[in-house]
Amino acid sequence: MRVLITGMGGELGTRVAQMLEADDSVTEICGVDIDPPRHRLHRADFFRVDPRLRHRTMEVVRDFEPTVVAHLGVFEPDARSGPRLAGALTASGAVGLFQALDGLASVEAVVVRSGIEVYGRHRGAPVCPDESSVVDPSSAFGHAVRHVEQVAQDSCRKLGVPVALLRMAPVVGPHFPSPLGRLLRLPAVPFSMAGDPPFSVVHQTDAAAAVVAAIMRRPDGPVNVVAPGAVTMTQAARMGRRVPVPVVGLAWRAARLAAETAGAPVPEHVAELLIRGRSAEGSAAADLLGVVPQRRTAEVVDHLFDWPEVTTIRPVGQSA
Repeated sequence: MRVLITGMGGELGTRVAQMLEADDSVTEICGVDIDPPRHRLHRADFFRVDPRLRHRTMEVVRDFEPTVVAHLGVFEPDARSGPRLAGALTASGAVGLFQALDGLASVEAVVVRSGIEVYGRHRGAPVCPDESSVVDPSSAFGHAVRHVEQVAQDSCRKLGVPVALLRMAPVVGPHFPSPLGRLLRLPAVPFSMAGDPPFSVVHQTDAAAAVVAAIMRRPDGPVNVVAPGAVTMTQAARMGRRVPVPVVGLAWRAARLAAETAGAPVPEHVAELLIRGRSAEGSAAADLLGVVPQRRTAEVVDHLFDWPEVTTIRPVGQSA
């Protein structure tokens, strides 16, 4: 089994590569990304490629001839890059990859990282959609992952191979670049005074385990990857001993500006989560992937707050 991982430089891609390195059934691993992996890898080969350079992606993919592709090169706005750049990298990465796969006889299956943002939070939309629910994104990130799904499905239909669309809840955890995670760690956390709706997340380790399971099982179609349970912003704030700040109406603009000034920008899909909540039904993952998230949403949020703050250590002999 030769596995190609796009987005290997991100926390999720690096964890997936580490898990695959420990599996003897995986003979070769190759990864591409705009940034290098976050941890040491021993068997995997990595190529630093900007997703917008499609000719370079084509060279790497064609030379490697993967049997399974894990497309994790989805850039969440204000995670690793700003909203505009994230959108450009996500779109170019998907189109470039699947152009490179066109007609490649070695490919047997594809796994794609998507998000439950594809279901949208329009008025009247289901509060807890399952895989059969209508896809109707209502945020820029939702539209971005929906485009990735469409490109992947069109390509895999031509190739005649299964494509697993892993629709993940917001992925958070220590050291994971997440706009929601940064917001929750601020000293004061905004919440909607009009309702304080619940939301679900998934831990970074559980997300990686779901990708590896999809690589091995090769399901065809969407799979929600969501930690059991949900919390509200006020509950999350109290878990982390943060101050919950009620916000309503036009005050959201000031709240988002204050958060961005404090180092935690609030992109459109996160603002939508704050005002309308976000969750999904994740029980089908047990049958489709053979694994389920081990940490409940409350545990994931609690683990996020266990990540210690940065402490400056002065050199020996330097006075205070």
